[in-house]
Amino acid sequence: MAEHHVLIVGGGIGGLTCALECAVAGLRVSLLERAPAIGGKIHQAHVQGQGIDAGPTVFTMRWVFDALFEKAGTSLEQELKIHKAEVIARHAWSAHERLDLFADPDRSAQAIEGFSSRAEADRFLKFCAQARRTYQTLESAYIRSERPTIFSMHQDLGMKGLKVLFDLGMFQSLWRSLSRHFKDPRLHQLFSRYATYCGASPLMAPATLMLIADVELQGVYVLDGGMSALAKAIGRLAVQHGAVIRTDADCTEILTRQGRACGVRLATGEEISADSVVFNGDVAALRQGLVQVHHAQRAFGSRQDDLSHRSLSALTFAIHGATEGFPLVHHNLFFNQDYASEFQDIFGRRQLPEKPTVYICAQDRLDTDAALDGPERLLLLINAPATGDRQSFDSSEIEACTHASFSLLQRCGLSIDHRPQNTVIKTPADFHRLFPATGGALYGPATHGWMSSFARHGAASKIPGLYLAGGSVHPGPGVPMAGMSGRLAAATLMAHLGLIRPSGRVVISGGMSTQSVTTANLA
Repeated sequence: MAEHHVLIVGGGIGGLTCALECAVAGLRVSLLERAPAIGGKIHQAHVQGQGIDAGPTVFTMRWVFDALFEKAGTSLEQELKIHKAEVIARHAWSAHERLDLFADPDRSAQAIEGFSSRAEADRFLKFCAQARRTYQTLESAYIRSERPTIFSMHQDLGMKGLKVLFDLGMFQSLWRSLSRHFKDPRLHQLFSRYATYCGASPLMAPATLMLIADVELQGVYVLDGGMSALAKAIGRLAVQHGAVIRTDADCTEILTRQGRACGVRLATGEEISADSVVFNGDVAALRQGLVQVHHAQRAFGSRQDDLSHRSLSALTFAIHGATEGFPLVHHNLFFNQDYASEFQDIFGRRQLPEKPTVYICAQDRLDTDAALDGPERLLLLINAPATGDRQSFDSSEIEACTHASFSLLQRCGLSIDHRPQNTVIKTPADFHRLFPATGGALYGPATHGWMSSFARHGAASKIPGLYLAGGSVHPGPGVPMAGMSGRLAAATLMAHLGLIRPSGRVVISGGMSTQSVTTANLA
């Protein structure tokens, strides 16, 4: 199959994992990236000569990449310097309300008892057990398998799995479901935060997203060089196995012949032929015609995008500055008291939140509380509406949100030296320019309602020879899930070529739970 040419559009994590899978399998692989560097949403801002991760910062579900690197004849430890964080995240509501969650749930329970009560600590351990059951139930049936249907999920889960979801309250929102677990509103707020990892409002996200708690307990890792090091490592391995990667290559059209994808046309007019095409970009770009493809509306739906279907965007601050007061760890969250109002502002009023939550990734820290001498690399992220194609927030709106955010940090005891010369700010409009057709949405379609699990496109599109990968398709957003989408695209393509023969639906092997009997041999 060395003559079968797979052309991948988009060098984000989904495109890179697909490129490596296909190259290792012996296919001829070309990857085209419109930006000057690979990585997609994994990218850096450069501030005072320092590279600061300005996209995803959390590395979990390492088994997705362990299996990929093993297939390529290596390991994460051989290619990267990787550390397991003992403190998953530090959370604060004020200078006197601070809570660490640990990789060890018993340590977290002890911390919660001191922070709140013994009853809440017991509820936390019960919550962890339910999150574990939810993850184990959905890992093979949803995360590792091609796009499921209600029928296939029913078959895959069986009565035991369906009971787990029924006990969870699968038709409830995460917000409502968590009210059964936590009586302390601060803990209810903290664990509702998992919805935002998928770009959703906890008021509308399905209760199944509590499985993210178990994902974090499986391990949160920090990479030397940041998340960009992961993208570079996968790209390097793909090239070593024969893939060709071109940057500054903007694809404007997917070519078809007799109804089948057969190549692409670049903005320069250059045409590149291929036997199969994998599109690793937001499906909205195909639906809206930004990347043209024949019969796009039949394959991807109407060109009109409903704002209510978009996930969160962000207002971010990449800062190279000194900090004082609050003892930061790698991942930190600062909460206002009125959590619901944040999402009413974003999804209801389409405005920057008046009472934002602030996430800080302190990229020069791991678990230490020790103060650092001199400036450090920080990414501050505030949730925002994905309206970057329809409005640009004016300076007064951005200033008001900035003031509210840094006032919250001050109330929690943290001071940051941030000035125009040491700070790079990005708005939803900036993210829309970086990722066209999205409005600045960073997670594809919003994961709202239990049916959202079945609404994303799968790896195989309705156009023969055209496959899909990335955070806007199944199994969803986030670095490991987008990575899985690339592996699923490669597996689906190779199944169509007869290189693998899954017994039933394509399922990627590996993971934490028992492997499925329908597993394709791709681990």
